Amino acid sequence: MSAMGQASPVSRRERVRASTLAEIKSCALELMRERGTTQVHFSDIARAMGMSAPALYRYFADRDDLLTALIRDAFNDLADTVAKAVAPIDPDDDWARLRAGMQAYRAWALAQPERFALIFGLPIPGFAVDEESGTTEAAKGAMDVLMSLVEAAYDAGRLAPSAITHLVPQMEEIMAEERPEGRPELPLASCQGTLHAWMTMHGFVSLESGCHLAMWPEEARDRLFEAQTELAARAIGITVPAP
Repeated sequence: MSAMGQASPVSRRERVRASTLAEIKSCALELMRERGTTQVHFSDIARAMGMSAPALYRYFADRDDLLTALIRDAFNDLADTVAKAVAPIDPDDDWARLRAGMQAYRAWALAQPERFALIFGLPIPGFAVDEESGTTEAAKGAMDVLMSLVEAAYDAGRLAPSAITHLVPQMEEIMAEERPEGRPELPLASCQGTLHAWMTMHGFVSLESGCHLAMWPEEARDRLFEAQTELAARAIGITVPAP
C-alpha cells in the first residue's frame, strides 16, 4: 500500500505472469473439452501453447498444482454465479430466490460441462486434493448460498413445515459442527430438507450435464427441472406459489 492508502500499481511483469497463468488454465480446460476427459498433461498444454514443458513449472509446481487451481476456480465461479442470480431477487420472495439459484446452478453446469465434471465427476487417477489448498472452503460456496437463503427465511418466520418425515438424528450433530460461528441453528427437518434439496437438484443436473437425459426434448427437461425445484422447496419448507 502507498502512503495515501492506495494499492501499488501492478507491475508489467506481474501482469504478464497473471496473463500466462490464465492462459495455461484456459488451455487445460480446452484440452479437457476436446478430449472429453479431465486428465491433462503438461506436455500437451506446453505443445498447444508453443512452450516447453519445463517452462510450465515456473507457473505451477506440477500437474496436481494446476488441477487444484482449476478446481478452486471452478467452485468459486459456480458459487459466484449462483450468488449473483439470487442477489437481485426480492429478499422476501424465498421461492423466487431458490428458483433463480437452482436455475443458475443448472445453467452453469450445462454451459461448462468439463468444469462441472472436474469438480463433481469421477476422481482423477493419481490426484489428491491438498487439504490446505482452499478447495474445501471453495466447495462449500454454492451450498452456502442455498443455506443462507433458507436461514433468512427461517429468521423471518416464513418457513413452513418441511416435507421430510424420515429424519436422521446424526445429521443434527454433523451440521452443528459444520455451521459457521454466528449462523442461526435451523430445525433438523429444515436443515436436512436443505440437504435433500441440494442433492435433488445436483442429481438432476449431473445426469443432464453428462448427456444422460439427452433423449428427452429440451422443453421436457426444463419442465422436469421446474418440478424438481418445487420438490426441493417443499423439502425445505419454502412455500411454492399456486399455478
